[in-house]
Amino acid sequence: MILKLLPISLRKYFEMSRRQRKHEIQNTLWYMPLVYVLGSLVLVAITLFLDLKVEIFQYTHTFFQSEAQSTRVLVSTLIGGILTLSAFTLNSVLVVLTTFSGQFSPRMLLNFISDRNTQHALGIFNGSFVYVLAVFLFIANRPESYYTAIPLTTVGLAFFTAMTFIYFINHATTWMQVHNITYSMNTTSKRIVQESLKNELERYRIESPGSLLEEHMENKHTTEAVKSGYLQIIDYRNIIESARKDGIIIQMHAKVGDFILKGNRLFSYWGPSIENIDQMKYCKMIEIGHKETEMQDIKMGMTKLSEIAIKGLGNNDPQTAINTIHQMGELLVSVESYISFTPYLGDQDHHVRVVMESEDFSYYLYRGFGYIRHYAQDNYPIITEIISVLGLVAQNIDESKHDRIWEFACNTVDHISTEFIYDLDRHFLLSRLYTLAFHTNKIKSYYNLEKSLLKIEENQ
Repeated sequence: MILKLLPISLRKYFEMSRRQRKHEIQNTLWYMPLVYVLGSLVLVAITLFLDLKVEIFQYTHTFFQSEAQSTRVLVSTLIGGILTLSAFTLNSVLVVLTTFSGQFSPRMLLNFISDRNTQHALGIFNGSFVYVLAVFLFIANRPESYYTAIPLTTVGLAFFTAMTFIYFINHATTWMQVHNITYSMNTTSKRIVQESLKNELERYRIESPGSLLEEHMENKHTTEAVKSGYLQIIDYRNIIESARKDGIIIQMHAKVGDFILKGNRLFSYWGPSIENIDQMKYCKMIEIGHKETEMQDIKMGMTKLSEIAIKGLGNNDPQTAINTIHQMGELLVSVESYISFTPYLGDQDHHVRVVMESEDFSYYLYRGFGYIRHYAQDNYPIITEIISVLGLVAQNIDESKHDRIWEFACNTVDHISTEFIYDLDRHFLLSRLYTLAFHTNKIKSYYNLEKSLLKIEENQ
């Protein structure tokens, strides 16, 4: 009842799981500044105690002592100065956000806001302002003749705030550079692969499913989604443990990142005794929200990278697209090395308890390069760069994935047979295709593609 009285902006945090709430709060702009404000209040208490109770000025050199009137003038002046720096910083943030929205993608805003350097800089400004404001309120009418801790701390904070302002401007301009943006996003996506997918799922994956309780599949029960939204988090560990205790197998009909409507199939379950299964218990272990999140969804990070490349193509900025393609290749190698693509998750006794929606290597390959390939159209230097990166990827992944990479490359250049292509574009494209064919053991197939491309030259 109390939650219904809260604004929606606050109520949503109480309706989230602990993990999601922690993630959302840490990515908001006010989380880190609030920490600094609380720290500044502690610093206020310490400096006031030293000056008003301990009277530390008695034990310091006269050089460090300041009269009450001078201290009040100093603090009151710095209130306006620090506030001005904070205003300039806010203006810089707005400029950066506006630039990101227009040049890259609205989804990039969260990356800048959630960046720890951005949050620390804003926290320092807010904490310093709160400090000088609180101190001024306490010393405005105090009769003490000298202060030491307050003026020294205030001057130190003012100097530190000025340096932070310079650092923040440098941070904003540096962060906006494409290679830094793509590298940061790639690093974030690899961390998600490592923490969420590898650490949470890999220990439960089973290559051979064994018994799937096929004799009980006739009595399979299906559970529908209780609300519409994106599948954000699946608590695999608790689902597996609960399924083990209930003696059932759960088959997911959607994967993290999918959008589902209320009433759509969410999961099915079967087993020897399913009459008393609490379906809502399992529904609570599956987070559904109004937006996509990156906590368990690696394809969200791939989509962001793809959008940067597509924007670069639309803005006639091929170097941005090329840099993004390079980062995408590295991310694809990380996905392949960290994840085994079996859909079966088992309990401690290696009995299958969860059957996930299948996500093979081709799925991630398409999510990474499919959109870029589509919007590149007849931009053959970009197509050539994609083929080149696929050749690098092929050298670092298991040979069982080589067929998928070669098929993707062949499909990418299929349309070229009906289009005009410059001689040098054809030469470099064939060169990269041969390299890819060599690393994927598809030399024979390469010569068929070469003949197809060379026919264009004869027709021209």
